[in-house]
Amino acid sequence: MHILAAKLRLYWQLIKSLQTGLLLATGLAGYMSGRCPVLACPTLLGLAGSLFLAISGSTVINMVYDRDIDARMQRTCGRPLPAGLIAAREALLVGLGLSAAGVGWAAALDLRYGAVVLAGLFFDVVIYTIWLKRRTPYSIVFGGIAGGMPVLAGRTLAVGGLDAVGMLLGLAVVLWIPTHIMTFSIRHEQDYLSAGIPTFPSTYGVATTRKIVALSSLAAGAVMVAAALLLGMEWGYLRLLGVLSAGLLGLVVHSMARPSDRANFAVFKYASVYMLGSMILLVMASL
Repeated sequence: MHILAAKLRLYWQLIKSLQTGLLLATGLAGYMSGRCPVLACPTLLGLAGSLFLAISGSTVINMVYDRDIDARMQRTCGRPLPAGLIAAREALLVGLGLSAAGVGWAAALDLRYGAVVLAGLFFDVVIYTIWLKRRTPYSIVFGGIAGGMPVLAGRTLAVGGLDAVGMLLGLAVVLWIPTHIMTFSIRHEQDYLSAGIPTFPSTYGVATTRKIVALSSLAAGAVMVAAALLLGMEWGYLRLLGVLSAGLLGLVVHSMARPSDRANFAVFKYASVYMLGSMILLVMASL
């Protein structure tokens, strides 16, 4: 029993539980924005389960593929795979199994929903991690597309297909991703240089990267508000969404005016709060 618990703790690290949880929250919000009040609890549980398995599986596969560069970075060298705590073959089989189970479950719920989940997995593993991550800093665009798939998938399951709200919510996440990833790459620039991973700070400089973060934050907030308006969000919730967006943009502008590690880290942390808060508001407005 102790061995099993220890193994589960290691895999909990491999699935990047906080990142997986945030993506899962966007998927649930996408579904509930079209199906509130939620009457079909089995479908909601199926959505949560299939997304969790698919996201976790793709993350584990990514960790297997990236174990060599993780070993060269101080921040990640202690992860279970580069540290030798889990065998790469075992982790790959687990990742493939989780992914197959998640996509299969999603397809059983609805083929269109399953197709979006599969597309997200493909963009994340094949396009972003395997093909582009080690070649170009623009890989984050495709990583962003993968990140936008859970909310689009949830909305697709709710309304029975792609619609304008789902596309806007997915786009908002895609535009939010640079704020999340670029501030992180600024904070850990030396690690990425050691691993030979091209990032915007190392390619175009930190000052230019901060400007891109500002533009992406502004665009993400604008698209999120557009989706909320299309959903018919009431003024009170819309105002709170505006406050969240203004807070993000304010921190970004401050980090440009007075650049520091602390200001950059504040943007990175608040970006997750902003996305989670926006999704909660969407659900509350749909009740």
